[in-house]
Amino acid sequence: MLRWIIFIVLYLALGLYTLQALKTVTRYPWVYYLFIAIALLVLGNFIYQFTLGEEEGRVLSKPKSYAFGLLLTVMAFQLITILFLFSEDIFRLLTGFYAKFYGNEKTFTLPQRRKFLSLIGLGLAAIPFGALLYGMYRGKYNFQVLKYNLEFEDLPEEFDGYQITQISDVHSGSFDDRKKIEYAIDLINEQQSDVILFTGDMVNNKCEEMLPWADLFSTLQAKDGKFSVLGNHDYGDYVAWNTPELKSKNLDDLKNLQRQMGFDLLMNEHRYLEKGSDKIALVGVENWGRGGFKKAGDLTKASAQIEPEDFKILMSHDPSHWEDVVLHDKYHYHLTLSGHTHGMQFGIEIPGWIKWSPVKWRYKYWAGIYKEMGQFINVNRGFGFLGYPGRVGIWPEISVITLKRKPLT
Repeated sequence: MLRWIIFIVLYLALGLYTLQALKTVTRYPWVYYLFIAIALLVLGNFIYQFTLGEEEGRVLSKPKSYAFGLLLTVMAFQLITILFLFSEDIFRLLTGFYAKFYGNEKTFTLPQRRKFLSLIGLGLAAIPFGALLYGMYRGKYNFQVLKYNLEFEDLPEEFDGYQITQISDVHSGSFDDRKKIEYAIDLINEQQSDVILFTGDMVNNKCEEMLPWADLFSTLQAKDGKFSVLGNHDYGDYVAWNTPELKSKNLDDLKNLQRQMGFDLLMNEHRYLEKGSDKIALVGVENWGRGGFKKAGDLTKASAQIEPEDFKILMSHDPSHWEDVVLHDKYHYHLTLSGHTHGMQFGIEIPGWIKWSPVKWRYKYWAGIYKEMGQFINVNRGFGFLGYPGRVGIWPEISVITLKRKPLT
């Protein structure tokens, strides 16, 4: 209860401070009332969704996600505006003290706020405000096909030009637009890849979230099949289950559903992909994550029956597994496919110029292709979204990776 009181007081204080910028810029009262109404409605909806409106046994329902997203949008607007107001108020305060003690002023007075600074503050604050709203309306379904060519000296000849489509972090419990998902499924199939690999987090919390979308994902097609692994959200660990049996049944139902959709679910095991007389080992581990995430992945078990000289592709949901375990394993894993980070669903990317997101402060390998110790990893930015119901700058991704045999020199 105390945390709610502190949060509400802080939010209202930020709103009152931001109101001063609006009063400096315009004299129309309806602008003030509109801002106050929006701020209070967003706050009221957030409090309702996270208290009385909370759905039993679920961490983030769609209404809660949108309540959080709208609150984030308004607070971003407030905070950036306040940065300008606060810096100006410090200057005003110093000016007032100087005039009182070193000037000719008999009383302490503050200079008026400068209109142009408030205009700049409000203008800059409107950028993230608009971007976050766009991210919830359009950005979350702005699917991008990112293509990579990776060269390997020891790639079996028959697999030269072999094409992989990777998707990750579907988070089907967040979807709210069937047409957009139909479009994305068609986009995946248009790649006509040899194999489709899904690297975890089919749902947010429960198997039932995938049921409305299972028919669409069943239509995914690839010559050599579809393979999947589990992500941290697939285990139902973030739900207050009434009994352990219900949690176990949820996981079993999800495994069965994936298989019904045509996915070969790899649970710390491997398969061989074969072309002609050549083969490559496809290894899939359960989730293994650093920092409190489930560590069910067993790389030793998964690769127990493959040969050291095999060309290996590893599916592992969390890229911290690659950093902490895979790179130092006795086997050489030529390519690892991961997801998990979502690129934080927020950042700035200009190909060839900049790739930045706050998630880089937690994950060293957070989006795209990396190479260490002669081994590659692709960290997929995710197909869906979670928490903030949108994406800004870091768009939903369909990775298309073509394996190439490096010419001998």
